[in-house]
Amino acid sequence: MIDSKNLVINGNIFGIALNYKDLYAFLKAQFNEKPYLSEPKKPVLFIKTPNTRNQSGAPIVKRKGDILQAGPTLGIVIGKCTSRVSKSDALQHIAGYVVVNELSLPEESYYRPAVKAKCQDGFCVIGTPVAKEQIQNIGQLELRVFVNGELKQQGTTANWIRTPEQIIEEISEYMPLNEGDIILTGTPYGRVDLQDGDVVRIEIDQLGSVTNTIQQEGN
Repeated sequence: MIDSKNLVINGNIFGIALNYKDLYAFLKAQFNEKPYLSEPKKPVLFIKTPNTRNQSGAPIVKRKGDILQAGPTLGIVIGKCTSRVSKSDALQHIAGYVVVNELSLPEESYYRPAVKAKCQDGFCVIGTPVAKEQIQNIGQLELRVFVNGELKQQGTTANWIRTPEQIIEEISEYMPLNEGDIILTGTPYGRVDLQDGDVVRIEIDQLGSVTNTIQQEGN
């Protein structure tokens, strides 16, 4: 069994913008209207740049006037280089999983997630990774968002559109993934707005939690 302490998570961070059935169902009608005109056929990717990296316990700075939203997300930790990996072999390239708060401003386009919305300082709180061998039924885990101790959002990986193996297969078809990279598997419908002073906790079954306090810029 792999020791979680030995898992590397210092690589690139890639996110999937639409990977929950409830969120996709809510937006489906819009995809046939401008600016989209058609539904996405492949995973819609975005990046979380290095400055977004954050940890549990650290403050999250909210700019004045911005609407800041929590993003409960399960991260896939890549264990070895992947290039054109089939779904049947993809599990061999997964080292583990990690709970993440993928903070964001409200999405204006799900086809082209904005850098401004996704890549501000501290907008990706990464927990302690857990080796894949320690997780049972990765497709049946519950995600929860608590704000000031009150449950505000719930979701389940049972509503994934694509499994981790499918995501790796589709991404690695055109882009290599390396040891230490993290792929964020999307957020369920119902992101929660956060205010100055709020304490936000993201929990995922078997993966633990991350907790942070929102701090208004200038305070």
